[in-house]
Amino acid sequence: MASSCEFCGKGKQVGNTVQTRGRAKYLGGVGTKCTGITRREFKPNLRKVRISTANGTHKTVCICAQCLKSGAVTRIVKAAPFKLAK
Repeated sequence: MASSCEFCGKGKQVGNTVQTRGRAKYLGGVGTKCTGITRREFKPNLRKVRISTANGTHKTVCICAQCLKSGAVTRIVKAAPFKLAK
C-alpha cells in the first residue's frame, strides 16, 4: 500500500515516543520520570476504495479515512438501497 493519501497527499509524520516510570504525584507517588525517548512514525489511516471519477469511470485509490468521511470522494454504489413497499 502507498504511504500517502492519493487525494489530499497526507503522509507519514515523525515524532517521539516517551517512556515514563514512577507513580503520579496525585496518586501518592513522587512523580513520573522520563526514562527514554525514541523516534517513531505516525502513519495515516489509509483505505483502498473504489471511487467514480468525474468522467464516469471507476478507479481504485488509497485515500485517508478523513477524506472518505468528509465526502471528498464519491464511492461506487454496488447495490441500490433497501426500499419499503408502499
